[in-house]
This record gives sequence, structure tokens and C-alpha cells, in this order.
Amino acid sequence: MNHVLCGLATNPALPAELVDRLITVADGDTADELADRPDLSRSQVLALVSRVPECAVRLVHEGRLTEADLDPVTRPDAALALLGEGGGDPRWARLLAGDPDHARRAKLAACPDLPSDVVEALAADNDVRVVAELALCASREVASRLATHPHAEVRRAVAANEATPPPLLAALLTGAGLPAAQRCLVCDQEAVPFAHHPECPRPGCELPPGASCDGSHESTVHDIQQAALRNAATPTEAAAGFAGHPSALLRWTLAARPDLTPEVGCLLAADPVPGVREEVAANPVVDGTLLRSLSGDSSHEVRRAVALNPGVPLDVLVQVAGNTGIGPTLLPRIASATAGEVAELARMSDPTGRMLLARRRDLPARIRDALAADPDAKVVKSLAADPGLSEGQLRAMVDRHGSRVVAKVAANPNASAPLLEELTRHGKAVRKALREIARHPRATAPALLACLADEQGRRRAAGHPALPPPVLLKLLDDADWEVVEAAAGNPSLPAAAMAGLINRHSPGAGSPLTHS
Repeated sequence: MNHVLCGLATNPALPAELVDRLITVADGDTADELADRPDLSRSQVLALVSRVPECAVRLVHEGRLTEADLDPVTRPDAALALLGEGGGDPRWARLLAGDPDHARRAKLAACPDLPSDVVEALAADNDVRVVAELALCASREVASRLATHPHAEVRRAVAANEATPPPLLAALLTGAGLPAAQRCLVCDQEAVPFAHHPECPRPGCELPPGASCDGSHESTVHDIQQAALRNAATPTEAAAGFAGHPSALLRWTLAARPDLTPEVGCLLAADPVPGVREEVAANPVVDGTLLRSLSGDSSHEVRRAVALNPGVPLDVLVQVAGNTGIGPTLLPRIASATAGEVAELARMSDPTGRMLLARRRDLPARIRDALAADPDAKVVKSLAADPGLSEGQLRAMVDRHGSRVVAKVAANPNASAPLLEELTRHGKAVRKALREIARHPRATAPALLACLADEQGRRRAAGHPALPPPVLLKLLDDADWEVVEAAAGNPSLPAAAMAGLINRHSPGAGSPLTHS
């Protein structure tokens, strides 16, 4: 990969004539970056496809190629991409349904609004992977037919399809009322009984880890059950019967269902597997009483899930956040707090409540200003990036709390250029602040030069338009490829330097390439 050319391809200031030149020398990586440019003309799009045909699919997804630009015979993958976007000529689907590559037929099967004759052809395909792909998004009628398909892999796909009628989903979940499947991917290629080693050393083996079959296709049956439990259209009562299933993975899946009943929720909240309890704690349909009981769970992940649940009672949330690391995120329950609850949180003697509230960016000015003067550094740190704060408030925060808040102050969009420069010289926490300053739109050249001393700050500063061009040119030879790409993509790079870089790094120019 040539990181200079890839960086140039993303540079918004690259002149149109240099975009043309870059297209003529582009490899696959550079073409991928060029395909994302919003300023590509139609002629440039077509030239890019001519140079690197593989990027046609990307350009289809970007909406840059239309039916008139594509031939399904010479560009079958791009034609499939357009069909997948709901465009293209229906005749393309009939042509591609006979493609000898099963992977292309499978992609076709996933396309919407296929002609009925193409659907029938794909449903009768001799490769089960194609039929399974069709079953994932088939209509109610087609899914109903495929629910009794002799191959278990197709049934697994039907179980995941929300268009499948609920009674059939219940039957797939329990196996009742359906003829037994005759084959699965395991017994298609291995003599049974067979259990696939989780770390199979055989090259080219496509069986999933742990796949097994003793004649009952047990691992695929388990996958069918999991798919049906994930399917919101599966009847509640049928799913509830799996609360005591011996498979922890199935109980885990059940715990995430949006129709989880209080009775099943209580059963799963006492599950011996922490992951199952975590999923219950994260489920927005569980009530505050159950969340209160889970707030004292021995698992950190369960308690964190309680904190992230939008329905957790405020007092429980504050308690959990006080003894569980949840990261610097605005919690859903805090984001939805009413005006009365906001006032209650602001008055809390426990600084945890004030800290959680300070992460909101829509606070009334009176409450925001009170939190800005809070004596607890955790509260101030949570508020410091609020764009409503004044320069004076930001400086006061740094004066009172020093290194504990400088990085968050540096992230404030209203931090002035002089303040940012001062923060680059601030004590032991300066590295975290440098990373914020390096991407701050108000950062000046002196501040950015200080950021170059930090590895992450250097990568960010290299792309900042306020970095002086002479420094940019030096960074193009940096040992860190991320720095090189960022510098090449910097809009402050002089046009003459851009042209010289294309000449120097073009294939055959004899210049060394930087590889990741």
C-alpha cells in the first residue's frame, strides 16, 4: 500500500487535474479512497472503474454508477451490487441466476424484489448455500415452503426470517409438527458421528467451530433454535419454554427478547451464567424492581448493564455508577431525565449523581454554571467539554483542578487558541490534552507543533490544516504510516507538492513505498 497516494486521494484540496493524474496511477487501495471523494465527476468515476474495475461495486454503493454504466456480463459483481440496492434491469437477475459461481447466485438471492421466476430458480438451486440465502429474506409464502426443506441449513435461515409465519417459527423452535431434516452442512461432507475441532488445522475447511452431527444434525438444530429465539416474530409462549434449557447460549438469546415476560425475566436473572444475567439487565423491558435486585450482582458486566438500562431507577443508577466503572458516557436514563429529576440530581450530596448529570449538554444555564463551579473534580471533568461554557469558566476549571480536567477542557469546541497553547504546557496530563488539541479546529501552529511529541497527537496533528507546510513536507517521510497518510491528506499541502508526490510515488517512478 502506498500511503502517500492513499492520503492524497482523500485530500479535499486535491485539484481536479491532479485527481485525474492520480486515477491513472491508482492501485486498489488508492482507488478505494478515491471512490469516497464527493467531488468526482462522472468522467472521473468511469475512468476510475476503467483503471481499477474492482472499485465498481464500491461506486455502486456510493450511488455513483447507474444501470446505464454497467454490463452484467463484464461487470457481474457491480450489477449484483446495483440489484442489491433495488436498481438494475430485471433481466440481469435472470442472467445471473445461471452464473456458475455459487457465491454470485447467493448474492443474487439476497437482492430485493426479484422476479418470481428467478425466486423459483434460486429456491431450487443445487447449492444449499444459495437456497439458504434466499430463505433469509424470502416472502412469507416462500419462507413457508422452505421451512420444510430437507436441509437443516435452509431451515436455520427460515428461522431468522421475520416474514416466516409465527406458527412455523414456533415449530422450527421446538421441532414439533415438522418432518425431520435429512441433511446438514456437517453430514454433507463428513461421515457421522463427527465433531468439528474448534481449532481445525485443515486448510480450506469451512465448517464452523464446534459443528457436529450424530445423524440428528444437532449443532444446526441448535442454530435453528437460536435463530428463532432471536426472531421477534417467534411467539412469546414458544420462546419462554427455553428459560430452563441446558444451553446457556439459548438462555442468553432468550434474555434479549423484546417480549421477555416478568416471570421469565426473574428466572433468567438468577441464571448461573453471568452473560445471561447481563442480557437481562440490559433488556429495556425489565422493570425497576428486577434491575434493583441485579444492581448488587457480583459481575461487573451485569452491574454495568443495569447502569446502561434506560429504565433503571435514578437512585439505583447513582449507586451502581458509584461502584462500577461505566466510562465517560451519557447514560440513557440521565439523557431522559425530566426537569424535576435534573434538579434532583444537581442537588445530590453524592457527587456521582452530579457527575452523571454533567455529561448532558442541554442543561439549564443555572444548573450548568453551578456544576462548572463544583468542588469535585469528577463533576467538572464531565462538564468541561460543554460548548456552553465561557472562556473564563474553562480557565477557572484548570486553575482549580489542574491536570484532572485539562484534557476535557482541551476538547471543548469553544476553547480559544491562546488557551489551547497554554494547555500544551500544562504538567503531567499534557499528553491526553495534546491528543484533543491536535484535532481542535482552533488549534494554532505552535500548539500543533507541541502535539507532534505525542504518538497519537502526531497522527492527528499531521492532518490539521493549521500545521505549517514545511512541517507537513517533513511528515511525509515519517516512520509512522498513519502520520504519512494524514499529512498527504492535509488540505494545506501546496498543490505543487501534491503534484510532485504523485510523480514521485507513481508505479515505476523508483520511489520506495511505505507499507503497513
